[in-house]
Amino acid sequence: MNHEGNDILLENGMSVILYEKMPDGALNAIEERVWSANMVAALEHVNYLVVGGREFETVEGRLNVDEGKLELLLVPMRTE
Repeated sequence: MNHEGNDILLENGMSVILYEKMPDGALNAIEERVWSANMVAALEHVNYLVVGGREFETVEGRLNVDEGKLELLLVPMRTE
């Protein structure tokens, strides 16, 4: 089995898609970008992300093996 492609993926990071769960249950893709291995590893220790100046709680994550992407479900934090 050739692991060369996997080595490139690890060196260059991983594509991460952030989805916001809307009040009606629909999913809104906020952004997709490549995260470094350190950023992906940090997910083990964080519960909240700041994206575009907005704070979100990380609800769950899914590794989409077919597309080679990490998908994160986020819920916006209320700012009052």
